Amino acid sequence: MSDFQDPAILHAVLDSLQIGVSVADRNGKILFWNQGAERLTGHKQHEVVGRSCRDNILVHCNGQGCVGCGATCPLARTMHEGKPNEAKMQLRHKEGHPVHVLMRVAPIRDERGSVIGIAESFDEQKFASDRDRNQQTLSAHGCMDETTGIPNQEFTQFHLNENLASFVRYHLPFGILAIQVDRMEHFRAAYGRQAAAAILRVVAQTMKSAFRPADFVGRWADDQFLVILVNCSNQGVKQTWERIRNMVTCAGLRWWSDELSVTTSVGFATVQEGDTIDSLLSRSQSSLQRSEPKKTAAAAGSQGSQGSSEI
Repeated sequence: MSDFQDPAILHAVLDSLQIGVSVADRNGKILFWNQGAERLTGHKQHEVVGRSCRDNILVHCNGQGCVGCGATCPLARTMHEGKPNEAKMQLRHKEGHPVHVLMRVAPIRDERGSVIGIAESFDEQKFASDRDRNQQTLSAHGCMDETTGIPNQEFTQFHLNENLASFVRYHLPFGILAIQVDRMEHFRAAYGRQAAAAILRVVAQTMKSAFRPADFVGRWADDQFLVILVNCSNQGVKQTWERIRNMVTCAGLRWWSDELSVTTSVGFATVQEGDTIDSLLSRSQSSLQRSEPKKTAAAAGSQGSQGSSEI
């Protein structure tokens, strides 16, 4: 028998691939989980193999929020139809932030042609490699916040000053979002500082994925982030609201045996003639303070050039 017909060698080859590869039987029980899947999701083989896809370990998301197994799930669809499927999805990393992947699912058939399982491969889609390289440079010059991995308050202030100067001189529009993590005092009291720091990292990484590469996401205060939406009109800010609401529904964190969900309140303002840094920030902070639980994006969008929401 050729060496390449040895099942152990084939298993080792699949395990060594950098892309994620998993195999499940027809009941959804996960039988194989390679090193690439570990790297992309943070979940080790022993944490996944033997469990069911229906446990929703990775919380597959379709860009409109998290979805459970059902008709929209590419795995369930392949099992039902017996045809390969491909979809752009979000998986939730073990640390809580979303990972954008291109997922391909194929049926596994026995000698009689019956579907006995499914194989899936997935690889991360990089949307902001230039921004990531730029942030590596900023880190080397002390401009990054160590806890969250995004620009610190001082550099965020500098960037805000530059955008206002561009508006004064060239009338280049921009807006800002003040994003506050809810219940941080509760997280610290109940779970400790390490859990609170982990929550902040989850939100920061989720926000990095939610915005355009040209937009700026930085830390502003202990429990607050500031987003600068470059070349963005009033309408553009409202549309961004809805998009980031969907992103944050995929964020969460497992801390020991507890599943910690993350909610984030948002205040915003669009730059206006005669604005100073203080007046712009004041409007965004005022709208943040008026934020009410479970306010819908539609209701928030009716407030004009400033408003509030919860995501």
